[in-house]
Amino acid sequence: MKLTVDAGKCCGSGQCVLAAPEFFDQDDDGIVVLLAEEVGEAAAGDVEEAVFSCPTAAIEIAGP
Repeated sequence: MKLTVDAGKCCGSGQCVLAAPEFFDQDDDGIVVLLAEEVGEAAAGDVEEAVFSCPTAAIEIAGP
């Protein structure tokens, strides 16, 4: 699966970083920074938690 983020939607809650720190970080303003686009099966659960915990739906998963 592949990740995309819309930084314009991000409110800086940091839930994505807590759920999947190997895929997400925050810049100096607290806005999401995508560290890796491709997600393997082993990390899928953490990434899905990050997506569903984002209060502004700034993260999307594409692909199977």
